[in-house]
Amino acid sequence: MQQVRTTMKVNEIADSESQAASDFVRALAKGLAVIEAFDARSPAMTLSDVARKTGMSRGTARRLLLTLVELGYAGFDGKNFSLRPRVLNLGFAYLNSQTVWQLAQPYMVELVEKVHESCSVSVLDGTDIVYVARVPTAARIMSINLGIGTRLPAFATSMGRILLAGLPSEEIQRLLAQVSPLPRYTAKTITEPDALLREIEQVRRQGWALVDQELEQGLRSVAVPILDCVGSPIAALNVGTHASRWTIQKLNQDALPLLKQTAARISTLLAPENRAKTR
Repeated sequence: MQQVRTTMKVNEIADSESQAASDFVRALAKGLAVIEAFDARSPAMTLSDVARKTGMSRGTARRLLLTLVELGYAGFDGKNFSLRPRVLNLGFAYLNSQTVWQLAQPYMVELVEKVHESCSVSVLDGTDIVYVARVPTAARIMSINLGIGTRLPAFATSMGRILLAGLPSEEIQRLLAQVSPLPRYTAKTITEPDALLREIEQVRRQGWALVDQELEQGLRSVAVPILDCVGSPIAALNVGTHASRWTIQKLNQDALPLLKQTAARISTLLAPENRAKTR
């Protein structure tokens, strides 16, 4: 069905080309169709696969793919093409232009008032998470100041693992390969790739992530995904605390249910009809 929809989309583009005004950029439309051809079921494809799925000729598909590779939006291993993390920038540009994170603040403040711990939202950017919203408390939980724009390694954070769990397994492996060997921040940091992949798979199954003092001694956090209008993780929401104040059991029993409720409320802001009301 996805192949049919993609082919129909390209055919519609081709049909419109003969009638399009001079300001319609054909190459851009076809390039975007190539990007959209990749999905969870087809994270890596040969040239023939892409040409068949988009309905383009091999020559056209080849030129577009090589252009994406040259620009850093796609990778090529000698046989298969796949999207690279830079593609996420296309979505970030949209997110950053919206007011959703400002609108999420009241929900985050309400959560902080209930748990008396800091709350943050981040998005995935390559191998890092980037903070896009944060409601702190007086109690500092890290040796560095956390704020909008702060970058932390995705593999060693609860929000990072939630966002990694939303990616195809092949993409996760490619991202982790970029930081190989994985740095050890504390004695608890998971640095063995297979063990980390098993942990991320567990996060994918349960729908939340808890990281206990892997990034910094004493730092304990739990995170859940914020979903877009089609149910895909688009950001992560967490509660961070010091291990001396919250046990793992207490985080799971008391903080996690509230965190899930808050994430669900923020996710509703991403529904098209709700986004339209905020403009």
